[in-house]
Amino acid sequence: MTNLISNAIARVSSLLKGLQVKRFLAVVMLGVLLLTTNTYITPGDNKALGKEVRDRAHLNDTQRPRTTGEWQKEAEEVKGNPGERLKRIGEDSAEAFRDFGSGYVQGAKKTANQAKDNAVDAGKDISNQVRR
Repeated sequence: MTNLISNAIARVSSLLKGLQVKRFLAVVMLGVLLLTTNTYITPGDNKALGKEVRDRAHLNDTQRPRTTGEWQKEAEEVKGNPGERLKRIGEDSAEAFRDFGSGYVQGAKKTANQAKDNAVDAGKDISNQVRR
């Protein structure tokens, strides 16, 4: 009976030691990750970072809101008029789909050109192998 109890205590203590080692390694790995990244956040940089994010959100010349704050501001402007709000939502959605569609068309053209070039290269490779 004492052998059974001592075996149980040994297993529990080894399990606890294993957990402590795992926690230590997790903390060490997190520290290494944080120390090796090039991102430094200081209170003065937050305003510049926010401005940069807003500028990137408005790269193309669309009038529709891009940020949550802009959506909320637009909703407040037409708060009492649900018809106007639905009209704006429809216009914004149409513009967003138009932007998405233009990007899709450009991607499809690029993919088609790459497929054509790959087919030409494959044809040249096959003709070269046949001539040998």
